[in-house]
Amino acid sequence: MGCGGVLWFLLVLATGFGVFAGAERPAVVNVGAVLTYDSVIGRVAKAAIEAAVADVNANASVLGGTRLNLVMRDANCNVFLGSTAALSVLEHDAIALIGPQSSAIAHMISSISGGLQIPLISFAATDPTLSSSQFPFFVRTTHCDSYQMAAMAHLIEYFGWRQVIAIYVDDDYGRNGIYYLDDELAENMSKMYKVALPVKATRNKIMDLLQKSKTLGPRVYVVHATPDSGLNIFSVAEQLHMMTDGYVWLTTDWLSTALDTSQSAASNSISYLQGVVSFRQYIPRSNQKEAFVSRWGELQKEGLVRLNLSTYGFFAYDTVWATAHAINDFLNEYENITFSSNSNLQSIKGKMQLGMLKTFDGGHLLIKKLLLLNFTGLSGQIQFDGDKNLISRMYEIVNVRGSVTNRVGYWSNHSGLSISLPENLLIDRLKNLSLNQVLGRITWPGGKMETPRGWVVASNERPLRIAVPNRASYLEFVRVTNGGDMENVSGYCIDVFKEIIKLIPYEVPYKFVPFGNGQTNPNYDELVTMVVQDVVDAAIGDIAIVTSRSRNSDFTQPYICTGLVILAPIKSIKSSAWVFLRPFTVGMWCVTGAFFFVIGVVIWLLEHRVNSDFRGPPTRQCITMFLFSFSTPFQSQQEEILSTLGRFVMMVWLFLLMVITSSYTASLTSFLTVQQLTSPIKGIDSLIASNQPIGYQEGSFARSYLVDGLNVQPSRLVSLGSPEAYKEALERGPKNGGVAAIVDELPYVELFVAKTSGFGIIGQSFTRNGWGFAFPRDSPLAIDMSTAMLKLSENGELQRIHKKWFCNTSCIVQSGINSDPDQLHFTSFWGLFLPLRTRSSRGTPLFQKIADSSPNFFVLEVGVAAGTGRLQANHFSPKPI
Repeated sequence: MGCGGVLWFLLVLATGFGVFAGAERPAVVNVGAVLTYDSVIGRVAKAAIEAAVADVNANASVLGGTRLNLVMRDANCNVFLGSTAALSVLEHDAIALIGPQSSAIAHMISSISGGLQIPLISFAATDPTLSSSQFPFFVRTTHCDSYQMAAMAHLIEYFGWRQVIAIYVDDDYGRNGIYYLDDELAENMSKMYKVALPVKATRNKIMDLLQKSKTLGPRVYVVHATPDSGLNIFSVAEQLHMMTDGYVWLTTDWLSTALDTSQSAASNSISYLQGVVSFRQYIPRSNQKEAFVSRWGELQKEGLVRLNLSTYGFFAYDTVWATAHAINDFLNEYENITFSSNSNLQSIKGKMQLGMLKTFDGGHLLIKKLLLLNFTGLSGQIQFDGDKNLISRMYEIVNVRGSVTNRVGYWSNHSGLSISLPENLLIDRLKNLSLNQVLGRITWPGGKMETPRGWVVASNERPLRIAVPNRASYLEFVRVTNGGDMENVSGYCIDVFKEIIKLIPYEVPYKFVPFGNGQTNPNYDELVTMVVQDVVDAAIGDIAIVTSRSRNSDFTQPYICTGLVILAPIKSIKSSAWVFLRPFTVGMWCVTGAFFFVIGVVIWLLEHRVNSDFRGPPTRQCITMFLFSFSTPFQSQQEEILSTLGRFVMMVWLFLLMVITSSYTASLTSFLTVQQLTSPIKGIDSLIASNQPIGYQEGSFARSYLVDGLNVQPSRLVSLGSPEAYKEALERGPKNGGVAAIVDELPYVELFVAKTSGFGIIGQSFTRNGWGFAFPRDSPLAIDMSTAMLKLSENGELQRIHKKWFCNTSCIVQSGINSDPDQLHFTSFWGLFLPLRTRSSRGTPLFQKIADSSPNFFVLEVGVAAGTGRLQANHFSPKPI
């Protein structure tokens, strides 16, 4: 082989050796970490990460001889400095970033790592929004706050609290976590007030915000802060006497982290944390965990670490091992680590020192290997879900009691609340969720064991503001005099409210706030709007519960049933000379008379051949036939029926007469003994169809109901402000500038009818509602007052109050008229006695002629005395018998 051949062989051999050498696993892999060194979590995490790197490098089977090189930088709890620290780490060709613990810093670094395709693995950034598709290279090795907030919402629901106050740090971590809690509570129809603290809030700022929160009403506080600043909140709360009986303080897992980490912090703060309930991420017991805890104790003795171990220390340790396992899987497949220059960064070289940053070519494969991991670490099972979060585990619920924190239960999304550790977290127990949700006994602030109510209505310093309508009419319901002081507000509605307050099992300081000028009736829709807009805390009075008002406010149970009715002038129709004709219609009278004639003809046809009583001259037969038929109702006919068919016809006819006579008698009795009233208005339909003016009470919802619900033209409606105006408008009538009828609520109309004659209620109520007291939406006081109102109704006190105001002389009746039977006067019957005055053509009374022609009659001629309406005897003609 010549010289040229030898050189060519050596070149090929060198090239082949270089390719083979390039395929070997790298000796060192750089992994970055960005932490806040001077923080509760950062100090523990830094030591845990360094210990984990040392353990990985000491175990040759993990990376197959490759060593991890940890490049760590301090984020200084600042987004900008944390970003520059991450850039500094990435300049060293780190293929993965661990941390940071701050969610705000994680947002920024996630954008950087995503651009360079480098996985960011955080053990403490719990902001739920980091799991969005916006950050494809972000992986979380701890619980997401959306999971913790679901636990918090279940705990609140378990104790039945409907309103809470959330105190949180106003950054990505605090704000987004609380928004998830708000969504969870909204599913249970619970309300949350938010109190945002600046990131570095001073003590005075915290005191100011807590002082303002006391006026909101709820006494259940949820604190979502950081271990470094959260204890200041409780220190201020103790100073404001908010760690006493009646208050509830719940925290996310930051408090248990702060207490577990520092013995000095626990001993100094435990006194003012009495009764606080907190979450702690559950770490299952294992030999690995016990060994590491023992090792941590040795490090403390050697002075290498100063703080106790917290749950975040376990998660930080496991994060290093998860990164090492993923890198090992990556190298087994990819076998090399390469970077590519980023043209976008190269183009700005010279303007910013970014030229050393490179894109990791295997970033997608490495994060894929990371998400496929499934191994057991110190904190438990390391496995990720579809949102790149650690598979949900369990929370411990701890209660600060005495000088220690006691565990009172557990929570997981599978088992719910449980006093004992579930046997298997992966067993779905949703079917038995309600049976398993129990906790151990909790000591609440103030040392009480009973579960606090969780809210206060008002205090003596800030009494409940109760709006009352300052009416101009119908003052029996609500009367306001001399500015509306407590002793100057009276009426039926006020008495009902005061009796209900006595049944509330706690003190409710309140003061009345008059609404209206007292000259005109106020608008009740505006009154309810004041409650919705928090101008007042509640509104009481004659407030109708209607749909438009209950959309944005809560009402108590109605304390009186009401509805819209029609008030119109009425007149009696009892006094009539022809009242005996009213039971039957004209058609009925004609048909009945025709049947009398037909029956007479039929009986004559059947009897005149066999019965001598139906024979004789034609005139006699006609008279017999006529008298027989019309005497059957009185069973005074003298002719005997002989034929079988005739008897059958008479049996049917007499049965028919019995039914007709009974019906006539009953109907006539009603007309004669019960007062009959009439009005041209028969109901709401006839009132609307009449196109005549309609009155309504000023300030009432009747106007909106007529216009919006019944499509009545607004030009037809007339506002009336007092009972006097009612009477005047009805008496004048629609033709003289008045109204045809008035539409108003039943209690007002009943009161008007009881005091004014000549008017009545037409028909029945055409709406169904009641009067209640208005409160803001989801007000717990509305529920308690409804319960007290039911008790008031059951014990008869509600009826007693009604009698006090409306039954002093005589109770108001529903119909507004007197339905008692009346005495009968001759004016109702003189039409029947008219024949007594009927005279023959010669001027002789008709019955007198009959008496003169018969020795068996005597006649008492009576008449009506002029001007008196009384009967008087005009003539008495005795005849011998």
